[in-house]
Amino acid sequence: MDHEDNRPEGKPETLLMRIGEIAAFFNVSVKAIRIYEKKGIIVPAWTDPETGYRYYSADQVQTLNALLELKTLGFSLSEIKKIIKGGMSNGEFIAALAQKRKAWQDVISSAEMKIDAIEKISERISDSKEAARLHQLTDEERAWLLVKMVCVEDVRGQSVLSEAIWL
Repeated sequence: MDHEDNRPEGKPETLLMRIGEIAAFFNVSVKAIRIYEKKGIIVPAWTDPETGYRYYSADQVQTLNALLELKTLGFSLSEIKKIIKGGMSNGEFIAALAQKRKAWQDVISSAEMKIDAIEKISERISDSKEAARLHQLTDEERAWLLVKMVCVEDVRGQSVLSEAIWL
């Protein structure tokens, strides 16, 4: 933190944090904060004309905190800018939150289907006498056995299974 006694001329009276300090505090890159600045989401309270160092106030640090939380929830930077700059009504914000909630529910549903598929594969492998000697099979025999173990009738299930296996 810069202290008032070594404040350059023209620098505001309030204590400000340098870009590197808030980047480290929030565990984000300085480059990311510069992108947020370039997009007009967060602007430094003061930029030293001699060094180009960017300084941020406590309010801007709070804005960055909100930005990072919204980003974690799945909001794009353009959506975040609208929210932070007041370009979205409460109703629009609530609708956007509902949309993000639905997207996360879809992710959960997909993950649950993958978990179920993995459990079914585990059961098939546990119940299979052939699988017990998997390491002794030729590559071709092993491939056919694995197909037999992981194949399901449902096309959607096959897609989910394929994703689960190759993760």
